Amino acid sequence: MIKSMTGFGRAEVTEENRKFTVEMKSVNHRYLDANIKMPKKLNFFESSIRNLLKKYIQRGKVDIFITYEDFSENNVCIKYNKDVAQEYMNYLNQMAEDFAMENDVRISSLSRYPEVFTMDEQNIDEEEIWKGLARAIDEAAKGFVETRIIEGEHLKEDLISKLDGMLQDVEFISERSPQIIAEYREKLEEKVKDLLEDVKVDENRLLMEVTVFADKVCVDEEIVRLRSHIETTKNTLIQGGSIGRKLDFIAQEMNREANTILSKANDLEISNHAIELKTEIEKVREQIQNIE
Repeated sequence: MIKSMTGFGRAEVTEENRKFTVEMKSVNHRYLDANIKMPKKLNFFESSIRNLLKKYIQRGKVDIFITYEDFSENNVCIKYNKDVAQEYMNYLNQMAEDFAMENDVRISSLSRYPEVFTMDEQNIDEEEIWKGLARAIDEAAKGFVETRIIEGEHLKEDLISKLDGMLQDVEFISERSPQIIAEYREKLEEKVKDLLEDVKVDENRLLMEVTVFADKVCVDEEIVRLRSHIETTKNTLIQGGSIGRKLDFIAQEMNREANTILSKANDLEISNHAIELKTEIEKVREQIQNIE
């Protein structure tokens, strides 16, 4: 099977008093480029998340959105920092003495001074959090991969259809090429006879001219290589796996052979089919860009 590089996956996991939501979406990219957006308290797990993603994804620009909710009632506690409050009072009393003013600070005011009261989060169980987070990522990634496989199968079917159409163009060019050489010989012979009238045509000279023409327009090697590239592409698609880069390279080679055929073409019908080949190869290359 093959995978497209576009996909989407979502999972929601609730364990005890925690809830994890993971969403993933991707587009094509030469390499794996994972962009993870998550709460700061989960940053500790970034390296583990990236390692886990590599089990499911080889290529693509992937955006991962993670949300985390903790419903624990005792998740945080308020701490009264008596020493800090004492320091504030000492300095306030000193100021009252220095300026001969009454220290009118009330408890309600003092309590709002920085660090007098702080909120401490209780120790979190990293192992338990990772267990829930990893499960959510696994479930989202499995759904994400499934959408990639479905899209990949559609791509494979369409590509094989296009490759079969390209083979028909190649077969036409293969059959037509010998005909244009024979037609050239016939036209050349008639032209020489018209010019020389009753003089006998020099067969050796005629054969030489036809041979030179045949050498210029011969595309046998290009046709053999093009057939081979098309069949290799089809077999690779059927075999499946992470084949995007390989297919992209083969498509470049197919385009090179089609360009050569077009440059050698000395016949309108061959030119039309060579142009059709180039058009289909370009369509194939565009679709290959989206294969993992």
